[in-house]
Amino acid sequence: MCSSSLTKQDEEIIRALQEEFPLCEEPYKVLAERAGVSEEEFLSRVKDFVAEKKIRKLGAVLRHREVGFKFNALCAWEVPAERLDDVAKIMSAHPAVSHCYDRNTAPNWNYNLYTMIHAHTREECDAIIDELSRLTGIENRQVLYSKKEWKKTCMRYF
Repeated sequence: MCSSSLTKQDEEIIRALQEEFPLCEEPYKVLAERAGVSEEEFLSRVKDFVAEKKIRKLGAVLRHREVGFKFNALCAWEVPAERLDDVAKIMSAHPAVSHCYDRNTAPNWNYNLYTMIHAHTREECDAIIDELSRLTGIENRQVLYSKKEWKKTCMRYF
């Protein structure tokens, strides 16, 4: 994000968005107060940022281990290019899948769709992977289980 095209008020709004999201009845009102603007102005500017492609997305960071999901796997799938969008829609709709994205293949690595799967047990994780395979008809995959969770941080621009 180029700060030269942002006003000081824009920077304050972005600072507010970078902080912990308030878990309350009116979270955007709290964020607006942090930024020193009305809730209406705050929401209007955030919508403008999205329209101007200054903000690509807003999202939560789930600390999955803290809520009981102890087994996590990155599953790389080999999906025919003509089916990629349809398969991705099916996989990303599964409640145990937190991430689903496509990547270019490489020599000796034909996997082009990746899903991050969270479960309470390894058996549950394996069952989810098998279910995704049945739902899509995609069988060729590589499963990489998480061994360690690294610190999760969000981008800080200001």
